[in-house]
Amino acid sequence: MSKNLVIVESPAKAKTIEKFLGPDYVVKSSIGHIRDMPKKDMGVNIENDFLPTYAISSDKKKVVADLKKSAKSAEKIFLATDEDREGEAIAWHLQQALSLDSNTPRIVFHEITKGAITEAIKNPRTINTDLVDAQQARRIIDRLVGFEISPVLWRKISGARSAGRVQSPVVRLVVEREREISAHNPISTFKVKANLTNKNNQNLEVKLSKEFSSKEDALFFAKALLEAKLIVDLVETKPSKRSPKAPFITSTLQQEASQKLGFSVKQTMSIAQNLYREGAITYMRTDSLNLSEVAISAAQEEIISKYGKEFHQARRYKTSSSGAQEAHEAIRPTDLTKPTILGLDEQSSKLYSLIYKRTLASQMSDAQLQKTKVTISISGRDEHFIADGEVLSFAGFLEVYDYMSSDDKLLPEISKSDILTLVDMSSRESFSRAKPRYTEASLVKEIEQMGIGRPSTFATMITTVQDRNYVVKDTREGVQREYQCIEISNGNISELTQTETTGAEKNKLFPTNVAYLLVDFLLKNFRNIIGYEFTANLESDFDLIAEESKSWTGVVRNFYEPFHEQIELAKDISRDETHGKRELGEDPVSGKPVSVRFGRYGAFAQIGRQDDEEKPTFASLRTGQDIENITLLEALELFKMPRTIGETESGETIKANYGRFGPYIQYGKKYVSLKEETPEEVTLETALELIAAKEKFDAERIIKVFDDSDIQVLNGRFGPYIWNGKKRGKGQKNVTVTKVFGDKEPADLTLEECKKAIEGKIKAKAKPKKRKKKPTQKKK
Repeated sequence: MSKNLVIVESPAKAKTIEKFLGPDYVVKSSIGHIRDMPKKDMGVNIENDFLPTYAISSDKKKVVADLKKSAKSAEKIFLATDEDREGEAIAWHLQQALSLDSNTPRIVFHEITKGAITEAIKNPRTINTDLVDAQQARRIIDRLVGFEISPVLWRKISGARSAGRVQSPVVRLVVEREREISAHNPISTFKVKANLTNKNNQNLEVKLSKEFSSKEDALFFAKALLEAKLIVDLVETKPSKRSPKAPFITSTLQQEASQKLGFSVKQTMSIAQNLYREGAITYMRTDSLNLSEVAISAAQEEIISKYGKEFHQARRYKTSSSGAQEAHEAIRPTDLTKPTILGLDEQSSKLYSLIYKRTLASQMSDAQLQKTKVTISISGRDEHFIADGEVLSFAGFLEVYDYMSSDDKLLPEISKSDILTLVDMSSRESFSRAKPRYTEASLVKEIEQMGIGRPSTFATMITTVQDRNYVVKDTREGVQREYQCIEISNGNISELTQTETTGAEKNKLFPTNVAYLLVDFLLKNFRNIIGYEFTANLESDFDLIAEESKSWTGVVRNFYEPFHEQIELAKDISRDETHGKRELGEDPVSGKPVSVRFGRYGAFAQIGRQDDEEKPTFASLRTGQDIENITLLEALELFKMPRTIGETESGETIKANYGRFGPYIQYGKKYVSLKEETPEEVTLETALELIAAKEKFDAERIIKVFDDSDIQVLNGRFGPYIWNGKKRGKGQKNVTVTKVFGDKEPADLTLEECKKAIEGKIKAKAKPKKRKKKPTQKKK
């Protein structure tokens, strides 16, 4: 009996939907995209209105064959891919590849529940070609950029793998933020805090209304304060409120999961996708703040039953973004009677709980607060002290989300004209800060506000720039800095110099050296590719194609023609122009110039010039150093390496140094990595211990060596193997002994046998087949 066929994107989703539809339906998965432009060539016919060529991906041929077979015997076919542009494009590719009718029913749903699926089956539509065109325009422009600009970058910038219409502005954001931080000149001021007491000896924490620009001014104030009268000038108490935030959209979920749960953007989207496929939440790629009336009613019932009527307030949020699709919904649980779901792993439970609480809170009353501000005059001075208090009088939505009881600050009983007594005071030097480095989540927020991305692309944008090695997520230690402090205690003034750690970063985004070169090259030669406004306008054009049937070929042409002209001009740029050489000063020993630049193997410092009679000397920059910020002093330190530590017992010189793969010790032609000590600090004793451990490891590793040959028989993780003695990337070849020689003793192998094995002239021995056990007959 033929059944109805429903085609979705993911296997997990297929299983969930099949449960709801019953025996008359079979649900199959395309496992994402089934067709794409070929990898070997551009796949876009520029002369023929940018007509793309599509081919079934090699890893999807079996999937497509299976779907074709199912489609032939199906009574009716439903295309049920995701509801965004990418999903619409997948549905269109399925229709084309499976030779389906143009009227093949297309169904969409925001949540995987029985009600939503049944409703979608009852109300199908056809494929929306405007959405397909919008996705196709984006894909074609990205292909044109990738194919035409990448070869230019390979020739001009060492280490630059590619540039992209969206990824390049993201790299630019990180680079420009880093340059802002480097250019920031900290300004110091002195902030004053004090503890006062009232007539009942109750403590009151206050801060001064003004900051002092110098230590002298701060000290003068401290002396005046010892003699001054402190009188309460004003006590203001007024009601205040806090309103809940809107339910989650893609970007806010990524930001909140990062701040509250420590999840990366990629991790958040992966967990959310699984929750969606399991039917726990609505679709996770959305920029709509809208909640369905069904969800609003369900939230009302849940809030009133758990907390009471006074905690409920129905709210309907509108999205400010012009491109947002209000027919879609915000991210919410599909069943608001379930604050938790059994069977979820710990991370999924945490994210689900966050989504649940945020959704419920969005339909709750404001939190009511009482704010108190006390102003205290200081006799003989223009400044005044201020004390702030805040008390939660009604929790409202805070009962569910982001409860703030720890922030309550109840002030002691104080009236106007009360005289207060100084207990102690601290005037601490603080320094102005540059803008913070981006986290993954704050970078998503930035690109969303600038309009250079869409919910479906946020996670990809952030991970791509890291995969390309233009941006690294890193945790770095800070540096020690001195600051001044003036204190009053027991009626005495003291001046202190203290230290603090500044500049420590955790999981922040840093540009790599090649990122600076890439951004400068693109800004100079391809300003449109890296321009924020240009990229945002192009995203708006894609929206117009999707919403108003704007010609996709026109959008592509308007982009490509000026872009291709720039490609042709860029071919004449010399490689020297692109490698960011920076002069730092003179070497005090030789008097030769010291510079830094980027080369084939990364950033390096150089003493001397290429055309000098004596060849220049080079030293690689260390991890965390970049050509933009390194100082002359730091560069000269690099040339103090390698450092000679001493000698081995056999008289070989031991040196410590930094290399491409980190710090190491060298003795003769052998190397040992340094894990816990730096080349500057490692002692001869430690070096000899590391060398002894390596020699022991090597001795146990080597089974057999041959005279006049680099070939060796070695012990490895997976057993004995033959190695041809060449390094990785330079013709290295390993052959597992047991695969070729079976049970033969590795130590008995001859050089001739090893050579033949390396050259593939000995056939691998077949593994003996395991005998099937005969089923034992049960005794009657």
